Amino acid sequence: MSSTPREISELLGKLGEYAPEGYALGFHVLFTTTKFLFQTYKKEWLDHYSQNGLVMSDPIVAWCFENTGAKRWSDLNDPDGVLLKAAEYDMNFGVVCAIAQGGTSSMAGFARADREYTDDEITEMLALVEALHVQTAEQAHLTPETVQQLKKMSIMVTHPGS
Repeated sequence: MSSTPREISELLGKLGEYAPEGYALGFHVLFTTTKFLFQTYKKEWLDHYSQNGLVMSDPIVAWCFENTGAKRWSDLNDPDGVLLKAAEYDMNFGVVCAIAQGGTSSMAGFARADREYTDDEITEMLALVEALHVQTAEQAHLTPETVQQLKKMSIMVTHPGS
């Protein structure tokens, strides 16, 4: 069954409602590259993260490479203070989700400023990430037009105004 960009966009929108301070979603990770990447974190944080090479010490990324499921950021080991630095950008609370299914892995991080996520919210977010993982799993099942639209969506979400 082929998913449409609209269906995928609706799921991304639902996830966005859970993450007032933004999210990063990487689908179908191969080594360190994702097939689709969607980021809505503040540009200032994305710039700081990239300029300082924080991916190498990010506890969210590390957790995703070693686990599946979901976990609050406050429960992660953060020896290099990446999450402390994120809090300077109003990303005080967060959740990480990791999916490994169908021979590929996907990962996600979600942030908010005001409070911890509830168990029910985390369950729903993980289900939405899993649905997106499945819907984007096989490019062969997506039309070429859909693949191009997803790539454009990824750029627009990550770099508004592009």
